[in-house]
Amino acid sequence: MSIVAIVGRPNVGKSTFFNRLIQRREAIVDAVSGVTRDRHYGKSDWNGKSFSLIDTGGYVVGSDDVFEAEIDKQVELAIDEADVIIFMVDVSHGVTGMDQEVAQLLRRSKKPYFLAVNKVDSANREQDAVEFYALGVDQYFTISSINGSGTGDLLDAVAAALPEQGESQESELPRFAVVGRPNAGKSSFINALIGKDRFVVTDIAGTTRDSIDTQYNRFGFDFNLVDTAGIRKKSKVKEDLEFYSVMRSVRAIEHCDVVLVVFDATRGFDGQVQNIFWLAQRNNKGIVILANKWDLVEKDNKTTKEMEQYIKKQCEPFVDVPIVFMSALSKQRIFKAIETAVNVYENRSKKVKTSQLNDVMLPIIQATPPPAVKGKYVKIKFCTQLPTPYPSFAFFANLPQYVKEPYKRFLENKLREHFDFNGVPITVYLRKK
Repeated sequence: MSIVAIVGRPNVGKSTFFNRLIQRREAIVDAVSGVTRDRHYGKSDWNGKSFSLIDTGGYVVGSDDVFEAEIDKQVELAIDEADVIIFMVDVSHGVTGMDQEVAQLLRRSKKPYFLAVNKVDSANREQDAVEFYALGVDQYFTISSINGSGTGDLLDAVAAALPEQGESQESELPRFAVVGRPNAGKSSFINALIGKDRFVVTDIAGTTRDSIDTQYNRFGFDFNLVDTAGIRKKSKVKEDLEFYSVMRSVRAIEHCDVVLVVFDATRGFDGQVQNIFWLAQRNNKGIVILANKWDLVEKDNKTTKEMEQYIKKQCEPFVDVPIVFMSALSKQRIFKAIETAVNVYENRSKKVKTSQLNDVMLPIIQATPPPAVKGKYVKIKFCTQLPTPYPSFAFFANLPQYVKEPYKRFLENKLREHFDFNGVPITVYLRKK
């Protein structure tokens, strides 16, 4: 699929335009400049041509800000990847020195690019746009990202410049969301896996703000990795931007198949990490716990076992969860983490034949039946797996209302014992036969 990158200085409306083209509010939009930090990918189509769209952070030259230097690197990477570039400027500010710098960068890239003069929503502003010929272009397009005017002509030109593409079968790839507290090493983990500086990484908590997809296709694996913003306690979230970032992360958990819960091993498996774990469990997602920065922990021959026992104690009663001790920086066990996540994904989509399920579970139930209530005996005669995206089982009984939570947990434990559901929450239902 062809790639179209949207570039320009900060706060010209790139993310608003990106959201309009992908028809979803994926990228965070705020009046504060420098909101977008990583390259943000989405899909769009125009005139029968589909293309990937990249939203980039605002390009700033010579800034002392640690983020600006990293954002500039991301913009340059996006220009290298793109087939066609949309160069966005803001009519209300006119031609600025930073616009001139971006124009020079694009001329050096020798890639086809189109100048989009944004925020043109009146006839007066249409006339003001003439000064953008100073950027050395033959043609410009006046648009308004917020109401969509003028975008059709721009997209006609972009679609005409895209290379011809063959027909492709699109498949829904599994989605693995990498979540955790701020500064746990989520972006570093994905960068280490894909072997590129795909995401901005700094020592400052809250660097990642959007939830961003990256396709991972290596060593026989093919899935989407989703980098997310760090999730903090509600009481700690002070600014609107961070609120939106946390909401994106929660939504990433809701829309993924497997959640990789990353925590900083030097800080421990604390209450906020546990909240993230239980959020994933309540959404019936596959879960892998990744103890990152394990190379910084002082260890003896018991440390790993003790940490594992402590984590499982905090996760009770859902203790059948894989734990990988890794280091994104030194790449220690990062591929083990991915292998484990793929196994959990397979476990989550596993289907057990009804005959096999009954052959295993009914003798166990007969040997250990549910406790009698008020002199009435509960008899379970049949069980089956339900057609849900995650493992859920229905057990049919004469008096399902008398089967309490402890016995449901007993049934769940026996299912885990005989069928591998490592890392996946199981739901057990009792129904009237």
